[in-house]
Amino acid sequence: MKSMKEIIISEMVHGNEILKDIEVTRKNGKDLVLERNKTKEIIGGIHAEKLELKVVEVYEVTKESKTIRLVSKNGYLPPFQAGQYINIFTIINGVRTSRPYSISSSPKQRAFYEITVARIPTGFVSDYFLDNIKVGDEFEANGPAGTFHFNPVFHHKKSVFLAGGSGITPFMSMSREILESGMDREIYLIYGCRREELAIYHEELSQMAKNHSNFHYTLVISDSDAEFTGRKGFIDAKCIKEIVGDLDNCTFYMCGPQIMTDFCMKALKELKVKDRNIRREMFGSRQDIQNEPGWPDELKGTEVFKVKVGDKVIDAKSSESLLTAIERSGLRINVCCRSGECSLCRIKLVSGNVFMPRGVLLRLADEKFGYIHSCKAYPISDLEIMF
Repeated sequence: MKSMKEIIISEMVHGNEILKDIEVTRKNGKDLVLERNKTKEIIGGIHAEKLELKVVEVYEVTKESKTIRLVSKNGYLPPFQAGQYINIFTIINGVRTSRPYSISSSPKQRAFYEITVARIPTGFVSDYFLDNIKVGDEFEANGPAGTFHFNPVFHHKKSVFLAGGSGITPFMSMSREILESGMDREIYLIYGCRREELAIYHEELSQMAKNHSNFHYTLVISDSDAEFTGRKGFIDAKCIKEIVGDLDNCTFYMCGPQIMTDFCMKALKELKVKDRNIRREMFGSRQDIQNEPGWPDELKGTEVFKVKVGDKVIDAKSSESLLTAIERSGLRINVCCRSGECSLCRIKLVSGNVFMPRGVLLRLADEKFGYIHSCKAYPISDLEIMF
């Protein structure tokens, strides 16, 4: 008895010939019909929903940062593009939370991933990682994600990397891939830090510049009192122009704190760089959200509001995101980028008001039906939410 598929094919022009070819293929070749149930397994290997990771090495990069080498517990790590991140979950003092960290190792090898964690003032997770993490610790993580990455097909051959603080990490992955592969690319990496001793990977980057004529590295120190013989000041238009020279046919990449990337964006506009030639990474939430343009003047960031979630009421500080408040209360919510980009932490705002800073990629449907990204929403009144 013929299947519905076979009946439909038989009614087509040359349908009977096609059916004979299918029959011959099944007898003499690989029957792909038998493989269709493996689709999820194949896709899951490339776009993993969850990774089981183990720490195999931890080493100090600066006094306030460490690199953590992670391997897969099942022996397999999915591919990624240089510049992408993984979102690592951990439990601290009974609170399950997560943080996205750029993969700093090269995508050309997948025996391990490396992430570099820098201490953040009042940092909840960074302090835990730097002070407690050790070889043998195990973590869950989302698979590699993010749209900020190096693309050798579509981007210009001349790349200008503008980094600030721990924003250097995705550029390590990009630089390593380009140099290890011998790509025909010219790289200008300009790295802004307050002091030389805080510059992550400074020695390695300096050595890379010595070994590769197409890699140009400049450290810019903003602390005028620092004992540093290199370039001082900020990554402004003059600095970029003097270091890079011809700005035509360049792709610019920026990653760093909001205040740094805002400053650099202004410099690139002054230099008349076209928007299509600028790639900017979302860099989490700023620590001083009350200084963000548009923040209500009457709020100081210390206020605590009540948030109703179903039958539960939790406390939420105005200067902390709703996502942080939800996690502190012990509730679980899906999350990945924590930067207002991926939308996994989306919740419905039933009542009340929130402050949302620049850079939140809300969809039109989100705005229409009252959904917000909890990682970039700050309570400015009592609220009711639903997720």
